[in-house]
Amino acid sequence: MPAEAKALSEKRGFDVVVVGGGVIGLSCAWRAAQRGARVAVVERDEPGGGATRVAAGMLAPVGELSFGERELLELTLAAARLYPEFVVELEEASGETTGYEQLGALHVALDRDEAAQLRRVHDLQRSLELEAEWLPPRRCRDLEPGLASSFHGGVFAAGEAAVDPRALTLALLGAFSAEGGEVRMNTEVIDGIFEGERLVGVRTGDEELRAETVVLASGAWSGATEWLPEHARPPVRPVKGQVLELRRRDGEPPARHILASERVYLVPRGDGRLIVGATVEEMGFDTALTAGGVHELLREAYRLLPDVAEMELVDAIAGLRPGTPNNLPLVGPGAIEGLVLATGHFRNGILLAPLAAEAIADLLAGAPKSERRSSFPPHMHGKGRTPAEVAR
Repeated sequence: MPAEAKALSEKRGFDVVVVGGGVIGLSCAWRAAQRGARVAVVERDEPGGGATRVAAGMLAPVGELSFGERELLELTLAAARLYPEFVVELEEASGETTGYEQLGALHVALDRDEAAQLRRVHDLQRSLELEAEWLPPRRCRDLEPGLASSFHGGVFAAGEAAVDPRALTLALLGAFSAEGGEVRMNTEVIDGIFEGERLVGVRTGDEELRAETVVLASGAWSGATEWLPEHARPPVRPVKGQVLELRRRDGEPPARHILASERVYLVPRGDGRLIVGATVEEMGFDTALTAGGVHELLREAYRLLPDVAEMELVDAIAGLRPGTPNNLPLVGPGAIEGLVLATGHFRNGILLAPLAAEAIADLLAGAPKSERRSSFPPHMHGKGRTPAEVAR
């Protein structure tokens, strides 16, 4: 950053500093900047270098439905409805593509036990009037000819979609910059700036960034923010996931739809890549790849789509999802004044980004009764107030 621009930003300060430059943080920053806020993003790595980098980009609220997670379902359905308009607006603002495609998702039962479980899930989907259809093996194979030679049927959710999280990150950066937003990458927050008990900015190794509001969007690291008082650190833990990237050598799409079994999911890209994910491991901040994790993913991918044996193994990476005690995101006021949370999205960060961004932008603008804000359940951690709420 040029010295003159740095001195100017320090002098005038910001309306919002967003700590965390993944898809959640960048989406919140972009929406806030669109509404006229002066916004800076501070990212400890490269933008999108955390959980975003290893996300498959599934936008699959119906297929990912689990028992006992009705609140999460409502959030993901609302976010999925926002996505088409979100990506159109983002691509026009940035001039970048996001890789968004409505592919549909086919969940396949590879044995009788999986079939019984998938039937139970499908009964739940039907009871909630979700768009999902049970298909016998022959109709599954009509949709996806490359499936395994023997399986016990599947559920097709035609409305499911996918996006390329890395392309989405580039588009968000472009759109945010076009709104005058500033990004500090490879920059660690080392301390908070306080006036009494109120958070009024953050300090990095190079500068002080003062702001009316600090938005904590640092994913799995949100609960380990030593620059916040202990009582203000949200209950977020890292949950490790290992992911593979394969590619067809002829560059053709490796599948027509998102594919999933009980133990693996496969997300095709239009350029011939196939994202295979993902393990779920409670290993703290460990991001080491393991032979066992890679083996499990390849084995289960082969059971579902035998063509993977002929694909090139392009990459194998591990990342950390931000988990919470009840698997629900923390979006809203933090435990101290001046702090806002946008974290804890666990496996749904890419999907929930448009909804979280709108909710945070509404909160920053002082719209406490907005529909987007009320979509997110209140969390016990939120005791603070935003500047607009304090002023009232």
